[in-house]
Amino acid sequence: MKKIKLFALIIGCTFVVNNLQAQEYWDKIKAKKSTLEIDKGFLNLSTKSFELKLVKASQTVATLSPVTDKTFDFTPGERLSIRDKDGLYQLGDINLRIKAVDGSWKSYSTAAKRASVTPLNVSGNVLAAADLSNTLPADIPLTIKRFYEQKDGNLILRFEILNKSATAQEIGALGVPMVFNNILEGKTLDETHLHNVFFDPYIGKDAGYLEVKRLSGHGPALLVLPEVNMPFEAYRPLLDDDTPRSIVFEGFHEWMPISKAYADNEWKTAEQWNTPTSLVLQPGETKSFSLKFVLVDQIENIQAGLIQNERPVAVGVPGYVLPLDVNGQLFLKYKKAVKSFKIEPEGSLAIEEKSKNKNGYFQYAVHGKKWGRARLTVVYEDGLEQTINYKVIKSETNVIADFGHFLTTAQWFDEKNDPFHRNPSVISYDYETKKQVVQDSRVWISGLSDEGGAGGWLGAVMKQLVEPNKEEIEKLQQFVDKTLWGGIQYNTADTLKYGVKKSVFYYEPKLMPEGTYNKDVNYKTWAAWDKKGSDDPGRSYNYPHVAAAYWTMYRLARYHDGLVTNHDWDWYLKSAYETSIAMTTLAPYYAQFGQMEGTVFLLILKDLKTEGYTEMANNLEAKMKVRADHWRTLNYPFGSEMPWDSTGQEEVYMWSDYFGYNDKAKITLDAILAYMPTMPHWAYNGNARRYWDFLYGGKLSRVERQIHHYGSALNAIPVLEQFRKTPDDFHLLKVGYGGLLGGISNITEDGFGSAAFHSYPETLRIDYLSGDYGSGFFGYAVNTATFITNEKEFGWLAFGGNVTEKGDVVDVAITTAAKSKIFIAPKKMWLTLDAGTFKKVSYNTKTGKVTLTLDPKTAYTPNAYLRVDQDVKLSYEKVRGAYKIALKNKEIQINL
Repeated sequence: MKKIKLFALIIGCTFVVNNLQAQEYWDKIKAKKSTLEIDKGFLNLSTKSFELKLVKASQTVATLSPVTDKTFDFTPGERLSIRDKDGLYQLGDINLRIKAVDGSWKSYSTAAKRASVTPLNVSGNVLAAADLSNTLPADIPLTIKRFYEQKDGNLILRFEILNKSATAQEIGALGVPMVFNNILEGKTLDETHLHNVFFDPYIGKDAGYLEVKRLSGHGPALLVLPEVNMPFEAYRPLLDDDTPRSIVFEGFHEWMPISKAYADNEWKTAEQWNTPTSLVLQPGETKSFSLKFVLVDQIENIQAGLIQNERPVAVGVPGYVLPLDVNGQLFLKYKKAVKSFKIEPEGSLAIEEKSKNKNGYFQYAVHGKKWGRARLTVVYEDGLEQTINYKVIKSETNVIADFGHFLTTAQWFDEKNDPFHRNPSVISYDYETKKQVVQDSRVWISGLSDEGGAGGWLGAVMKQLVEPNKEEIEKLQQFVDKTLWGGIQYNTADTLKYGVKKSVFYYEPKLMPEGTYNKDVNYKTWAAWDKKGSDDPGRSYNYPHVAAAYWTMYRLARYHDGLVTNHDWDWYLKSAYETSIAMTTLAPYYAQFGQMEGTVFLLILKDLKTEGYTEMANNLEAKMKVRADHWRTLNYPFGSEMPWDSTGQEEVYMWSDYFGYNDKAKITLDAILAYMPTMPHWAYNGNARRYWDFLYGGKLSRVERQIHHYGSALNAIPVLEQFRKTPDDFHLLKVGYGGLLGGISNITEDGFGSAAFHSYPETLRIDYLSGDYGSGFFGYAVNTATFITNEKEFGWLAFGGNVTEKGDVVDVAITTAAKSKIFIAPKKMWLTLDAGTFKKVSYNTKTGKVTLTLDPKTAYTPNAYLRVDQDVKLSYEKVRGAYKIALKNKEIQINL
């Protein structure tokens, strides 16, 4: 594949990149007057950890490099000669909102109008210092000085603020722009993974931090920590910076220790992550605000780096998305003891102290009590405050049941005279208006294809893999026969058979009766495809949705009795196979990339082998190997139709691992871990980076970091797959399970699945469109499992279950919705059910004996099919590699 430079502007849903249009953005910036005065030279400074270069005139940061790799720059210093204009933020700038008590807010910024600052004399640990008055308006009532200092080899950025006026001044907002090199424009994937970074915030007050990680996932990583008076209260997007935000630039944000002036105005309709504060400076009073920059050798050692720097560490099990029936655990480690807790809203959580374990962690039991967001504030003996944001959800069983019901009722579309033949189906939904979205200028939203249109019916089908429901399956059978086969997917006996259309809704008024199209919808955009464009089968990303639907129906028909009646199981499996092959023949260009939900092709292949369909299995494997062999030739094999993406990594890892291309699997996993953090905040824990799909699948359409978009649950697939191979790597389990439960965190209390949650502090809510949520639910459905591990720092833990210890026996009651998969880490044992459900598992740590308790039979599931990935002998018939176990009217136990 040729190297493709990354540019900013998208002009089609096949995401063709227009280089000339993108260049115009940068040309406008270049044409502006240079005001940073970089021609006056630089100051070269250093600590034991960093090489630091400052612009001499402004004393803002020009480069920040680790001593161990001086060729790497955490900041966008490579663009300094372009971004040297007024209004473009640099690391070292500061923003404020100030008012005299009882006055009105006024904003000030050192970036707004550049002027040379006044250098100050330095000594001791101070590397450079300046009075910033020249670059601030004359009416500012404060004097602000900035200091770069070294402390224990680390870098300190400190602002000293003096109230020089004769009246008290209230600081209602204070922000330090976090300007690091996340500008991907104009680069190849190789270049971005070598030179660029992403950064993730833990907005946790005094315990908060920012982690800055190279796209490759390789160290060192940068941690920005609060030093003095810098609690991480809010994280504001710097939308006034002219650097063009796009699919290749998410934008910059600022670290805010004070945010009340915004919370009372622009953000007043949103519930903030932390209680907004302000600060009053009396006349003549001075206060310092400082951040510390430290390095950690690799991403997995961020927690160790926090401990080393005497920062509070929190570890939540199973994370911070907490089902109501789960006995959560919280481990806290800090140099001071916990003084008190505060829970908001009151009664939303219950927390109970257990004991301080032998490794210095304070241990607590945490239970969700009320559905919704909950904030736990931990106050330590030294006054330090840490906030941990939880999302309390219903039990997974109830969440998934509600989701299936909502999809097959509120989103069930059956307009008999629909001119686009979308009936019956599960169609996109607007949760704000409580209406189905039957028209949208992005035609795929209403066209049942592409991620943003297939999301509804894909989610409804995948729900059945987790919790089969006969009534819902009957509706979905109608969808398969009347809308999918022969509608969304070609069924004619020609070269297009099994091809998948880009959309069944389109905009071509000449072909349709007058009045077909809503005049309130703006169809004068590139996204309003005509019929020819919508009928195009050349977009490979549509095929996994259809293949996943067929594969799920095959599993239901094969392993249950009477759930699926419209076709035999083999029709569905063969249709899944043919759809997979059609992707490689009818959509070969985009098929060169990893596909979202591409794991389904591997699942289909395994079932073809299980069924003895050798010829089909060999053909499918050969087709997939061609793709994997291509990826093997690339340094970074997870390209996409987008310039940079977090979509392809899932499938690339799975096939690379399957074919034994371990080097490519590792490169892919490292990249995932670079954009998928673990931190004590439900929104960011396991949240795979995505920041442009609100444009294509959301109602509030903008470039913005999305919270638990489909990338979270999809990228959790390779992360948890790797954990099963290396169960000593607890970091993988925390990240993967964060993404897994993050994948259902945005399902509302009544079952609506949102495209994602909005991270901007003015919003902080779900998007109201269902959009492409179904792709993420696929990740949850195929990956949900219970993981049981014995961690040296924390003891016995269960993710997806409630653990109790009785002597040598560890019992785990299963709490996942599917209750079909269990991994026992100390034994490296993987237990799965093709049908039937686990109720409980017991593990004798002394003898190694495992006892499984299976739930009673149901009307459609008289038999369980158990697979064990180790050599065990049970007195049950083996069918297609699984033990067929006749269930009873009561629970049964199986000893391994």
